[in-house]
Order: sequence, then C-alpha cells, then structure tokens
Amino acid sequence: MSRGRNRGRRYDAEPKLNMKKVFAVIIAFVVIIMFIFVIKGAFSNGDNNTTSTISKRYFSAFKDEKWGVIDSQGNTVIDPVYQEMIVIPDEKTDVFLCTYDVDYNTGTYKTKALNSKNDEILTGYDTIEAIANKDVNSLWYEENILKVKKDGKYGLIDLKGKEILPIEYDDIQATLGVKNSLKIQKDGKYGVANIEGKVVIKPEYADILQLGEDNKSGYIVKNDNGKYGIVDYSDTPVLQCEYDAVSQIYGNDMYVVTKSGKQILVNKDGTEAIKNNSNYNSIEEVLKTKEAGVIIKKGEKYGVINLDGETIVEPNYEDLKEAKPGILICKKNEKYGIIDLENNEKISAQYTNITYQESSDMYIAEKDNFESDIIDSNFNIEISGMLIDFNQEEGYIKIKNQDDVKYYNFKFEEKQDTEIFANHTLFLKKKNGKYGFVDKQGNVVVDYQYDDATEQNDYGFAGIKKDGKWGSIDSKGTIVQEPTYDLDSYLLVNFIGRWHLGEDLNMNYYNQL
Repeated sequence: MSRGRNRGRRYDAEPKLNMKKVFAVIIAFVVIIMFIFVIKGAFSNGDNNTTSTISKRYFSAFKDEKWGVIDSQGNTVIDPVYQEMIVIPDEKTDVFLCTYDVDYNTGTYKTKALNSKNDEILTGYDTIEAIANKDVNSLWYEENILKVKKDGKYGLIDLKGKEILPIEYDDIQATLGVKNSLKIQKDGKYGVANIEGKVVIKPEYADILQLGEDNKSGYIVKNDNGKYGIVDYSDTPVLQCEYDAVSQIYGNDMYVVTKSGKQILVNKDGTEAIKNNSNYNSIEEVLKTKEAGVIIKKGEKYGVINLDGETIVEPNYEDLKEAKPGILICKKNEKYGIIDLENNEKISAQYTNITYQESSDMYIAEKDNFESDIIDSNFNIEISGMLIDFNQEEGYIKIKNQDDVKYYNFKFEEKQDTEIFANHTLFLKKKNGKYGFVDKQGNVVVDYQYDDATEQNDYGFAGIKKDGKWGSIDSKGTIVQEPTYDLDSYLLVNFIGRWHLGEDLNMNYYNQL
C-alpha cells in the first residue's frame, strides 16, 4: 500500500472541455481532468448513461447572488432566495439543507431542512448538517445520514428522520477519505461509528486516524501517553500502542512505524520485518508481493530493498511507485517511465505523468502537448491522442485527434457513439467546420450551424455555441437557451435546461443569468 495512492483518474463524458481556456491554464487542466468525474453524481451516475431511464436529480442553483435548487430538467424547485449555498446530501432525494441568519462577526447561524414542496422537515434540532468527506480525487457527502445537534450534543439521523446514532456525542466528523466511517468524540475520547449507527471502535482513544483507503484496513490509535498503535475494524489490537508514530503505509501484515526516532517495518507481532537494518531515510511503500520488499527513500532518491535488506533497485529515481506486482512507475530527469523489479526499462522516461488503471490493467501516459498514450499490460501503445474521457463505469475511452473523436472499449476496439450512449437521442457530429446533431439512424436533427457544442448529457441537454456565446438544446434538438452565455473562462461547459454548470467546480452548482 503506497503513500496516498492515486486510485485512478476518472473522467466525465458529458461536459465540454473549453480548449481555449485549457491551453491558457496548463496547471488547471491537469487538476480539472483529475476532478471532472469525481464530483459525486454531478454529471453521471451509476444507474445508466441514458436520458430515458434516469430518475430525477436535484442540484444547487445560483441566480442574482442568491441560492436555490433546481431539478434535472431545469425546473426551479426552491427559489433562489438564500444567501448561503444550499447543500444537497443525496441528489436523488429531496432533502435540502439551508443555512440562514448568518452572523459573520460571531460565527453564529441557523439551519433547516426543506423538501421539494418547500416545506420544512426534520425539525426539532438546534442544527442539521450534512457530513462532508473527501479524498485525493473526490468530494462527497455521506449518503443517507445527517448530523444533528441538540442541547450541545451531536447525533445522526437518516434522510427520513430516523435516529441512527443517539444525540450524546461531543462531535461527529467524517474519517477523511474513508466511506462509511465516522470519527466520534465523547468525553474527550475518540472512536469510530459506521453510517448504520453501530459503534465499531469505542471512544476510548486520545486520537484516531484511518490507516488505509477503507474502513476494513484498520485505524491508527493514540493512547493517553502519546504512543501509537493499530486496531482493526472489530476494535481488536493489531499493534500495541508503543510507537512514536504509525504511518499510513502497510501491506502483507506489515506496518511502517517509528520507534526511538527510527522508521522501521514491523510484523503484526511487533518484530522487525527487514533484516540487516538497511540504510535508508524512510519507507515509502510496501510492495504487493511480500518477498519483493519495500520502496525506500535515501537522500532525495527512491529505490527498492527486499526484506533481507538487499538493494533490488538502486535509489536513483526522483519518484517510484508500484503499479502492479513487479512493475514500477518511475521518475527520472523530471519524466516518467516504467521499469520492473529487475530494473529493466519497459517504457522509457519520456512522459509528464503516468497512472495505472488497475480495473482495466492499462496505463495512461501523458505528454507535454496535452495528448496521452494509452498503453496495454504488455507495454504496447494502443491509442494516442487527447484523452477526453476514461470511463471506468461504462468501460470506454474517448480520444480526440485534431477534429476527429473516437471511442474505444477496454479491448481497444473502436466503437460508435451510438453504441456507447445507447439510450441517447442526439449524437454530436461535425461537418464543414460546424457542429450539429443526428439521431441514431444518422438523420440530421439539428443543422450543422454551431461553432462548438457538447455531447448530450444524462439529462437530455446539450450545449451549443454560436458567435462566441453558449446556449442549450433539449433531447429533441429544440433550443432551450439561446446562445447568450459567455463561458470562455469556464473549463467545463454543461447545461441543465437554461442553467449552466458554475465556474467553481469545487462547489458543484448550476448558474443562470
């Protein structure tokens, strides 16, 4: 398990990348491409990539400096009258959390929950809030639970108002990056509860921190003497609290700890796992195969040693991380490549970044020119071009080469857009430098008249650009919003009715003039 391992990039199929802005803001491009598909439920969902079967969704909406709510057909559900953004914990459920009467000087405010009829619901609490969570790629709210406060204490209810966790805790927070894991505080001590309301680790520790990426990995705990150990999800000790620190690095029942100022690798019984006390500054990753050993850092360089303390890969790299057993992504001279544990070069260090997609067993290798090579498990370049979409859920890759856009499945077989979006009604095409839309049979539904356009999204809408301005059409090709929006500063263009996706993607909202 590596330090802060990237789970794989996810890209959204629907919003249009504003290429003028992308090329103007290089760093922002990289950040947004990593972020596009991880705003939970913003554009795509786990049901189907369709326009005909998708259920109603709700989104925060911003108009005239006020906040409200719209649904996935662009209808106003809650009028924009609130000064603060309305939080929607589960976009499939009409529970909207409003903050009002905010006093910025004292930090006081009031909260309430509304439904789609604008009726106040879930009353009887001093405050009612969603529980936000995040990891390196995603921002989300814990689904189907709300944090409520009454008489100075906190508890949990579900979205229907049923009590999940008694209102008796000093605080309840998300365990950052871990789903279904809540850090609870009671009488100054910390423990863990799940979203079903079960206390899985009693609040008896001075502090508690997640060990890995899920709640089954266990937790790093701190005792009253300031020493650290590990407990598993059943609250059973794995490592006794006798270490100066425990790192979030582990694997094969081995853990990276600090004792007497030295970082070491220990087994579950506390014995040292690496023999001969090798000379290194830090252990960076435990490799998936136990015999392979660990990635270490020596000085400012990375290498690999085995459990006998023998050097397997000399520490000559600026970065090193395991993609899969026996295969490492390396960085040398500010470029990324791929090597094996015998230090054989599989892909020369020529890319600005390489990520491994575990579920599809392939690599995305990025170039300086914004293009990418898609590399198979045998290190052959299968596809090249500008990567627009790498959709793990639906199993396709979308690549752009100049004006030509193509789709591929994970076997690198080319597919038609009608196969990828089987239930869409409109399909984006380009002819003589202009964009239009056709139906499944290839009949023109929207004439080739637009300077740019987006694909139809899950809610049936598509963006259209003419004379430098953006508007939208519905699933029948009818104009919903005349092209009047100047969105040149936006990295993504996406419409729901007359509403367009807000410029600040971190906030995930829709905007209207």
